[in-house]
Amino acid sequence: MDVSAPLAGLLKRDRAIILAALGGATALSWVYLVDMARDMAAGVCDMPGMEGMYMGAVPVWNAPYFTMMVVMWAVMMVGMMVPSAAPAVLLYATMHRKAGRTPYMSTAGFVAGYLAVWTAFSVAAVFAQWGLDAAALLSPMMVSTSPMLGAGILAAAGVYQLTPWKNACLSHCRTPFAFFQQHWRTGKLGAFRMGARHGAYCLACCWALMLLLFF
Repeated sequence: MDVSAPLAGLLKRDRAIILAALGGATALSWVYLVDMARDMAAGVCDMPGMEGMYMGAVPVWNAPYFTMMVVMWAVMMVGMMVPSAAPAVLLYATMHRKAGRTPYMSTAGFVAGYLAVWTAFSVAAVFAQWGLDAAALLSPMMVSTSPMLGAGILAAAGVYQLTPWKNACLSHCRTPFAFFQQHWRTGKLGAFRMGARHGAYCLACCWALMLLLFF
C-alpha cells in the first residue's frame, strides 16, 4: 500500500489551511490599517474615550492613546511580518505532519511566539515614539521634524545592513530548515519558544529598517 498519496493529500490540505489563516490575518491587518489611515486623514479618532479627537493635533499621551498606538504598531507588524514568516511556518507544519502529528495547534503556538516578539517590539516602538514626541522631534503623523534625526535614522539603517550581525541573523531567517535542525523543541511550549526565537532573529534583521517608519 502506497502511504505517500494520503500523506501528500494531508500536506496539501495543511498548506491550504495554514496559508488561508496567514493570508486572512494579513488581510485583516491591512484593512484595519487602511481604515485607521482614513480616520486620521479625516481628523477623527473612534477609540473609546477619544471620539472626535483631531488626529492632526498634538497628541495627549493618556492610556487610551498609548493603547491605540500599541495596537496600531502591533497590527502593522502582523501585516508586514506574517507573510515573511510564511515559509518557516509552512515548513514547521510539514515537519510535524511527516512526524505523524496534527500540526495545527503547534503551528499556532509557533506563530504566537513569533508575533509575541513583534508585539514586544511594538511596545518599545511606542515608548520611542512617546519620547520623540515629548522632545518635539516627531509630528503628530509620526514624521521626523528634525533633519538631524532623519539623517541619523537613515545612516543607522544603511550602516546596519553591512554588519556581520545582520548577515548572521538573516541566514537564520532565510534558511528555516537549518534553523529547525538547530533549535527544534517539542510540545506546545517548545513551539512557542521556537517561534519566539525565529522572531528574535527576524527582529535583529529588521529593527534598523523599522526605524525608517519614524522618518
